[in-house]
Amino acid sequence: MTMHRFGFALTAAALAAFGVSGCATKNYVRNQTAPLIEHTGQLNTESAQNNREIQDVNSRAQAGIQKAQNAADAAQQNAQNAGTEAAAAQTAADNAVHRADSLDSVVMGLDNYKQVAGVTVHFAFNKAALTKDDRAQLDHFAAANLTSAQNYILEVTGGCDSTGPAQYNYDLSQRRADAVVQYLASKYNIAPRRFYLIGIGKAIEVASNKTAQGRAENRRVEVQMLTNNMPAQSSQAASASPSQTAAGNQ
Repeated sequence: MTMHRFGFALTAAALAAFGVSGCATKNYVRNQTAPLIEHTGQLNTESAQNNREIQDVNSRAQAGIQKAQNAADAAQQNAQNAGTEAAAAQTAADNAVHRADSLDSVVMGLDNYKQVAGVTVHFAFNKAALTKDDRAQLDHFAAANLTSAQNYILEVTGGCDSTGPAQYNYDLSQRRADAVVQYLASKYNIAPRRFYLIGIGKAIEVASNKTAQGRAENRRVEVQMLTNNMPAQSSQAASASPSQTAAGNQ
């Protein structure tokens, strides 16, 4: 009997100890997992906030990119429109410029025109672009003669040296004359009908093509200003004989 009671007591003590231990284990687990759960919740909240911020930045970036693209598209369209207009204007100007191999073939009553001014600009080998010095010479010529002139025409003659094929040189002489016409017409608002563009290639030399200096002089464009509106006094002076002029100076 005594042994039976002792066993019962031992069993009860064991169960009690197990109960206490079980409660302790649950509390420990609860104490350990609670911070983890709380931390996980914070991470979820922060992750959601980060996602919202990323989406916001992405939306604003996409909007900026679209705006920039729209501006670029508009600028490109404007450039294309301007290019089309410029091409049309150039075509109209080219069509209005008189082109020939000689001036007397296109000007009626050429004998009534007298040269009153002129300028010559030169080009580098195989080039048709005006240099800074060329533009300065043309500016000086225009300022002195074209700002208030009336009843005049401009003979623009392009030339080349003898290097290269004849047809290529002829085309190059035309491009050089074109460069001068375009500069004067656009900057000084000269009507294209006043220009008489003559391309001569290497047909007419102003210096020998046997030397580098001579070839450089032949790579030129000559601009001659002619008018049929000479003042009466100037016309009389121009028609006076050398003996009359000499007598008048005595």
